[in-house]
Amino acid sequence: MANVDSIAVAPTGSDPAPRSDQAPQPSNGTGRAPTARVRALVAAAPVLLTDGAVVAFALWTVLYHLAFLFGLAPSATFLIWVGGCLVVLAGWLWRRRRGRTSSAAGGPADQEVVEGAAPTYPRPLFAVVLGAGTVAAVTAGLTTVNDGVGDGIPWWIPGGFGAVAAAGAMFLVRRRWLATPAGDAPAAAATPLSSAYAVIVAVLAAISGLFFARNSVDDAFFLGKSVWVAERDEVPLRDFLFTDGVAPAMNSQPPVPSIEVFYGAFAHVFHLHAASATWFIVTPVMSVLAVLALWRLVQRWAPRRAVLAFSVAVAYLYLVAGEDAALGTFHLTRLHQGKTMFVAAVVPLMWVYLTEWFDSRSRRGLILIAALSIVATGLSTTSAIVLPLLVGGAVFAMMLVGRWRDAILAGAAALVYPLGATVWSRLNAGPITENAAAAFYDAEVTYRRTILFGVLGVIGGLALWLGPLVTRRRTPQLLVAGSTLAMSVLLFPGVLEALNSLTGIGVVLWRMPWMFALPAVIGILCTVDLPRLRAFGSAAIAVALVAGFAVLGTPMWSPKSYVTVHEQPVWKLPQQRKLIVFWMTRLDRPDGVVLAPSTLMHTAPMVTSRMRVVSPNDRYLPDYGIDSPFAQDRLKLVALANGKPELAPVSELAGAIERLNVTTICVYSGNQVARDLAPQLGFQQFATRKRPGAMTCFRRG
Repeated sequence: MANVDSIAVAPTGSDPAPRSDQAPQPSNGTGRAPTARVRALVAAAPVLLTDGAVVAFALWTVLYHLAFLFGLAPSATFLIWVGGCLVVLAGWLWRRRRGRTSSAAGGPADQEVVEGAAPTYPRPLFAVVLGAGTVAAVTAGLTTVNDGVGDGIPWWIPGGFGAVAAAGAMFLVRRRWLATPAGDAPAAAATPLSSAYAVIVAVLAAISGLFFARNSVDDAFFLGKSVWVAERDEVPLRDFLFTDGVAPAMNSQPPVPSIEVFYGAFAHVFHLHAASATWFIVTPVMSVLAVLALWRLVQRWAPRRAVLAFSVAVAYLYLVAGEDAALGTFHLTRLHQGKTMFVAAVVPLMWVYLTEWFDSRSRRGLILIAALSIVATGLSTTSAIVLPLLVGGAVFAMMLVGRWRDAILAGAAALVYPLGATVWSRLNAGPITENAAAAFYDAEVTYRRTILFGVLGVIGGLALWLGPLVTRRRTPQLLVAGSTLAMSVLLFPGVLEALNSLTGIGVVLWRMPWMFALPAVIGILCTVDLPRLRAFGSAAIAVALVAGFAVLGTPMWSPKSYVTVHEQPVWKLPQQRKLIVFWMTRLDRPDGVVLAPSTLMHTAPMVTSRMRVVSPNDRYLPDYGIDSPFAQDRLKLVALANGKPELAPVSELAGAIERLNVTTICVYSGNQVARDLAPQLGFQQFATRKRPGAMTCFRRG
């Protein structure tokens, strides 16, 4: 590790970005005042865009929840929301004109200052933290290098050394925090040039995302709900996938998240298909916001060279995907899913807002924390699990330095709404049905799936366990240390197993590493101040990191990342399946349920809610009891449509068809078994489709 006690100097420039509450200086006829305003606006653009989006979506989520009380249609809620946004914007502009707003770029972060000399670490303890963190990172990466549980180094070694490194880092950072005067280590200012660079990268990322298509089995529910809202202008409070509102809603998917209804309401108001509105209009906007959220965190936490660190962080997301749970897969290719927007945008912004609150104790910071917690609730039920872990680490760290009141206020602002919404949903829907087929991942596999293994796992481990030593002094270091400590406790052998036995939420515990801002801290690794090398050393580290990502990682656009790249913007699903489903919707079908191959039934809810299919997603059947006739009838018919050899007897298939009111069967023409059985089940052929995707369809005679 290099000299982490060196002085950090904020970037210098000819024209520091002005605070938004400072009146423009007189131009003296030179015309410089308008230029200064433009420069200030560009510098503040990432803050204005992200904070504005947070307030807007928090307002939508509150209105969506209130709409349950008044029975409002989603389109009506959307129009009220538009009016509310205009009122909020007008009020903000009016306050700006009166000069009473706080800084548009986050207070102290906009002041060009030079840090003073940092108090030095006790060398013996610093060596212990550095050594233990390095051992933990290396062994954690090598433990799963063979991609098998139990291979390589026993997990207690990285788990134990990681705990030692995290505890020691917390002690060191607390000591430095108490010895550093408040205001002695502010963040570098966001300059017009750096903000413009971040905005350009964000826009380019959004454009590139339009050409990526990643099929996700969860979209049958998430986007299917949006399609239902767009076509019917109502929120489905009962089952909309399997039974058209006859069966109760899945208790694992309460109607708390508001994002899917937002997509549907937007599409309904503007007379668009929900999939097109989601993937071609809203998702690019969310991509811009997610990249700017990453920029804001890097800019706030980096001790120097924030632009370089941001570039490395973006490269990490683009080049390190592949694994289904890798953070690179939870970004541009599926930002339309609320849980993805949560990890990509809410997590970095929450760290930004917590940093601002503990730095300045401004009312604005506390309001934004509360607003962002409402946003998290509207995006995903995952927020009720990950957000307490994130905030808990930050609150514990601040309590260690005596900031009890600030910590309690931040914790309350961040957790009251999501936990309240969770309690309400569970009181109304009952406890979550246990899914025996759901996988639980212990600490070793959780690390492998999210932080990865091999050299990439080592890099992630270095960011995790040495992150507190490389981020900006005082608040950022303290918050990262708190997050590292929380992560290390959770990754200690046996802890996740205990949580699973106590809570029964093991199916989602693998997401707990989302609480740690890994891409941002990996980017900040390149800012380490190497003796006598300075900028050259940072550039060399950045090049080495990006080269490692490129050589060892699986890029976002690779087929191994389950992504296809197209020459034009497309829906994020296999295009042939979409064409076949649209063809099926145009057939002269009798009323009733359609049986088709599972891949097509998965696609159907994303095309229309008017064509009911037997099983849009088998993964949701355990909610209704996997051994119940409700599930077993569907599984037997899915096997028939997929051409599986283990078919049920014809009498059982006929009974399932009668109970589910199946009136149409469409199978791939190569499925000779289904084609032979269809007439025995009382169906007659009535339509065919040529290759590619040759289909044969039957209807009840």
